[in-house]
Amino acid sequence: MDAVSAFILIVEDEPKLAALLGDYLKAAGHEIAWIANGLEVIPAIRARAPDLVLLDLMLPGRDGLDICRELRSFSELPVIMMTARVEEIDRLLGLELGADDYICKPYSPREVVARCKAVLRRNRHTASVELVEPAALHIDETRWQASFHGVELDLTPVEFRLLRTLSAAPGRVFSREQLLDGLYDDHRVVTDRTVDSHIKNLRRKLEQIAPEAPLIRSIYGVGYRFEGG
Repeated sequence: MDAVSAFILIVEDEPKLAALLGDYLKAAGHEIAWIANGLEVIPAIRARAPDLVLLDLMLPGRDGLDICRELRSFSELPVIMMTARVEEIDRLLGLELGADDYICKPYSPREVVARCKAVLRRNRHTASVELVEPAALHIDETRWQASFHGVELDLTPVEFRLLRTLSAAPGRVFSREQLLDGLYDDHRVVTDRTVDSHIKNLRRKLEQIAPEAPLIRSIYGVGYRFEGG
């Protein structure tokens, strides 16, 4: 995959919509393939892995969430989920299963192309960082210590747990509720804003060492994602 083109698999059971997306993606320089039935997706990916999957949630044969769940058992290739179901539970469930982004119908094909570009760019950047600096972040769970670029981080126990959870799954979006579940040993009752406060402090400590590459990003209305490093 070069700096411009990518092989993108469109999984969509509406032929006209799939054709429209395909035209826009091809105009942007990408190679595309189209699958309409959910049962065909995993075999096709195993036969030739795409650089990104545009995955509709509601499909004949097998739904998108089930496909994403199996895909994440053997691959980290980028997935953008597409659906007309906008309930928050579906949005969170899709992201918990490892989707990299989520687009609600109706949408502009130009928006989809832009989202694909952003996800592909982020995926390349993360891969590049890991190749150049595979040990930039080191977490020692036996001593409850973490270091970044060789500098030991002065973290509270809560900040350590947050960093350990987020960094264990780069690219995955965690909701505030998920992060809250693992913050305190005594299971105290705290608000979502408690997570925001701890994330702010953790970011500040990381950015004091490497301000040019923020590692923890906010995903509006959902939670937080670790970018790698």
